[in-house]
Amino acid sequence: MSIETYRELKVWQKGIALVKQIYDVTRKFPKEETYGLVSQMRRAAVSVPSNIAEGFKRFHNKEYKQYLYMSMGSCAELETQITISKELKFLTDNEETDLLERLDHIGRMLSNLIKKL
Repeated sequence: MSIETYRELKVWQKGIALVKQIYDVTRKFPKEETYGLVSQMRRAAVSVPSNIAEGFKRFHNKEYKQYLYMSMGSCAELETQITISKELKFLTDNEETDLLERLDHIGRMLSNLIKKL
């Protein structure tokens, strides 16, 4: 069985779920962070599934891998922003833990996908 569209990829689906969760948790951040940390976190989160999709449509494994690596970079960026948000007390311990676990899982899925290409 082959994957015909990026929408079938579990890692893309988990990326979309991550985006929704990031939007949910950042809604309660202070208003002065709207154009700062909130914007950066949302862009990094959106970048994860977006790069998976764009790479899939490139149809060449070398380019696809490059986009998957960019997606992994966005995961690392978002991980850092989550840590900063927790340090600034914008996130609870549970929110931080949940988000970091999701990111770790997505990162492992991306690594496995890269190895398979």
